[in-house]
Amino acid sequence: MFSKILIANRGEIALRIIRACRELGIQSVAVFSEADRGAHYLSLADEAVCIGPADATESYLNIPRIISAAEITNVEAIHPGYGFLAENAQFAEICRDCKIHFIGPDPEAMTLLGDKIQARKLAIKAKVPVLPGSEAPLSSEDEAAQMAAEIEYPVILKAAGGGGGRGMRIAHNEMSLRAAFHAAQNEAQQAFKNPDIYIEKYLEQARHVEVQILADRVGNIVHLWERDCSLQRRHQKVIEESPSPSLSSDLREQLCKAAIRLAKAAKYVNAGTVEFLLGPKKKFYFGEVNTRIQVEHPVTEMVTGIDLVKWQLRIAAGEPLKLRQKDIHTKGHAIECRINAEDPESNFTPCPGRIDTFIAPGGPGVRLDTHVYRGYEISPRYDSLIGKLIVHKKNRTEAIACMKRALHEFKIEPIKTTVSICQEIISHRQFVKGKVDTGFIERTW
Repeated sequence: MFSKILIANRGEIALRIIRACRELGIQSVAVFSEADRGAHYLSLADEAVCIGPADATESYLNIPRIISAAEITNVEAIHPGYGFLAENAQFAEICRDCKIHFIGPDPEAMTLLGDKIQARKLAIKAKVPVLPGSEAPLSSEDEAAQMAAEIEYPVILKAAGGGGGRGMRIAHNEMSLRAAFHAAQNEAQQAFKNPDIYIEKYLEQARHVEVQILADRVGNIVHLWERDCSLQRRHQKVIEESPSPSLSSDLREQLCKAAIRLAKAAKYVNAGTVEFLLGPKKKFYFGEVNTRIQVEHPVTEMVTGIDLVKWQLRIAAGEPLKLRQKDIHTKGHAIECRINAEDPESNFTPCPGRIDTFIAPGGPGVRLDTHVYRGYEISPRYDSLIGKLIVHKKNRTEAIACMKRALHEFKIEPIKTTVSICQEIISHRQFVKGKVDTGFIERTW
């Protein structure tokens, strides 16, 4: 096992990794920008190093500064968390060149799966269903229009080199497709420095179901079942749960086996997530692979009892998986609500500022992953996620009741948060019935 690692991230995921390191007896080095100086979680790490000003390009996205911090503090490995450099294959390769372990997949697998067009081709080779679409980047509006006519509207334009909902545009006719083409290209260029986009058939009223995997360096690979992430706004997840209320036992087995086949084809190592779309006719299709720990990983941890971050560390250190597929079962039901500093009544406008009141929920079955507290100043510089509220109960009905109670207890003031919209969603009859899809929030609110 490593003796010391550096955490190239901030906020709640940095704190989550610090805690895992502490329990494994690993020393942790937290890096921070000037905007995060004084954050409480930094004091829980063994060391903290400032890597630059508030601007992420000069700190959390600055590879030379992070590598310098790693060399100065004499760490053996770097954990990238999620976001920032977590899926940057160049960063992983630089770590390897500097003889620093990257706690994640190899750069070759990241490059292969990070290009969504190549990932589609790999899925086809691994006999994983994909939606009809282009097999190469689109060169023009006319090519996009021709392809759309072949696969029939509605269609979706997607960035080849990224995710997180950026560079994505839905079109229901040729006019909207042509209007969206350059907007999708420009957004892809700005977000990922890669203007390549491709086209796929758009599934209406689809569910988003993803499979968590773990793979070691000696060929062992397991899945930890699925998460349902259908509740989204602008392709950003809002509420996640496990098990998915939309899967039969047979369909669940098919989905998880498909994820394993794809991971094996990519020679994948460490933790990852294979995302699928589930159509109204209960047919599933490959979406993409997230080559990192997911924001919603606690949902899987709660139902399986397996600590994913600890296994990331063990696998990166060369330890083989001691988990066997036949021994991995789910128990009960877990739900996670993402709590963002945003105003739902004002088109989810970010709400940075000081937190004067912070009353956390508790009680049986409640977990709160957050780095904020009373007196914490939320920076406008970074993502608006301030915490994840997770509940775990013996069945879905009890989990919903527990989440309602926990959200009622949660008080964060004076800033606006998504606690209120999560309360409305959890109480909605369609959610209670499990009859939601990726467009549910935008249709209903």
